[in-house]
Formats: sequence, C-alpha cells, structure tokens
Amino acid sequence: MSLRGLLTITRPVNSFIAGLAAVLGYLIATTTITTPSLILIPIVALITAAGNVINDYFDADIDVVNRPKRPIPSGAVRRGSARAFATILFLCGILLALFTNPFCIIITVFNSLLLFAYAAKLKSTPLSGNIAVSYLSASIFLFGGALAGTPGLFQNLPVACITFFAMLARELLKDAEDIEGDAAGGARTLPMEIGIPNTSRLALLCALFAIGASAIPSVRWGALYLAGIAIVDLIILAAAIHALPCTTAACVKASRVTTLLKAGMFASLVVFSLSALAL
Repeated sequence: MSLRGLLTITRPVNSFIAGLAAVLGYLIATTTITTPSLILIPIVALITAAGNVINDYFDADIDVVNRPKRPIPSGAVRRGSARAFATILFLCGILLALFTNPFCIIITVFNSLLLFAYAAKLKSTPLSGNIAVSYLSASIFLFGGALAGTPGLFQNLPVACITFFAMLARELLKDAEDIEGDAAGGARTLPMEIGIPNTSRLALLCALFAIGASAIPSVRWGALYLAGIAIVDLIILAAAIHALPCTTAACVKASRVTTLLKAGMFASLVVFSLSALAL
C-alpha cells in the first residue's frame, strides 16, 4: 500500500470538481459566493472521494477485468485498507456538514448512505444503480442551493434535472462499455437485460430530456444563456446519437461516447457559471 495509491483511489480531481460544482450550485441560487459557502468544497469532495473508494472496494473483482490498473487490482491499495479509508472520509465529510444547516446535513447523510448502498448492492441492480448515481450527481447542485435554504433548493431544480438526465445517459452507456467485466463479476446491468442497442436508445431519450430541461433556465438568464447551452446540447446529442449503431461493448468503447458526454457536462458547468456571474 502507498500514499499515492490512497490518493489515486479517491479520484482527487473528480472529487475536487464535485466540490466546486457545489459552490457553483450556491452561486446559481444566490448569484454570489461567500466565504462561508466555501465549506461546501471539502464536504462534497470528502463524500465523493469516500464514494469512489468504497465503490472500488466492492468492485475489486470486476475491475480486474475492466480496469486492472486501478489501485486495488494493481496492488497499490489493500482491499481492507480501502474500506477503512472510505469510512474515515465519510465521517469527516459528515462532521464538516454539521457546520452548515439541517438541509445540508440531511443531504450529506442520505447521500453517504446511498453511496454505500450503491457500491454494495444497487450497482448490480439494473437501472436502480444508474438512477442512484445520476441523482447523486444532480444533488450536488441541490446541496449548493440548500446552503441558501428552501429558496435555494427550488432555484436549482432545473440545473439538477439537466444533470440528472445527462448523467443517466452516460451511466447507461458506461454499463454498455463494461458489460463483459460486469458479467464476469456477477453483476446484472440494464444492457445485459435489454441489450446494447436498446440501452443506447434509452440513453438518447435521457439526453433529449436533459436538452429539454436545459431550456428552463433561459427564463431567468435569457437569450445569451440559451445560445451557450445550445452548444452544450449539440455535444450531448451528438454523443448519444454516436452510440446508436453499436451492438457490442467494444463498439461503445471505441465510439468514446461516455467521454464526449462527460465533456458536455463539464461544458455545461462553464455555461452555468458564466450565466450566474454575468446574466
């Protein structure tokens, strides 16, 4: 076991970006960023990191096939150490949340339990696991808004909906990519139940829902926001359509559709940030 392995297993860049997204959620809800709101970054980063670690703990056998270079299958981190590390990270995130408000505390505790449930059980349950991950991603914006109370929660609902459906599309296609390893590890995912072509069609439907939801904030931010988010929508739509011809996991991987969807989601963060600051 190494310190580098422990750092790598948390996916530090993704965890930090999740923390920044929570502050963005606060910015969207209030049009400002305050010093107290910066506590959202370590809370979300710690809980996200804990979720990444516990997911790798339960996915160790699957990752031997799908992602053998990850810390546990590569031997950089012992499986038991990963479980203990995840527990510490969860507790630190929840303790920090105690310095916020009841809304944030409830979301932090609920999301921590859901992350554990996802890694332990829901991941192997067709569609339920995908929905859980999509909610967790969307809830980052709800969490940021929650620091501003009930009005902040409602203000961020449209952005949460966009994130939920775009993430659901990506999660479905990630399962299509990983179908061989998931089968070897005993997991049951939606592509195994309905096939890769039908999964791709469902992912496209989710992408269309995300695109539809993306128009809602234009009521608040106007035409400039709509022009910016239209570019993001084209990326998301093109990515989802790109996967439609695929009938095998290798084809989905080769299409790099999940990477394109991830790029579209990051681009949407840029549009939301600029809109909240300038419009």
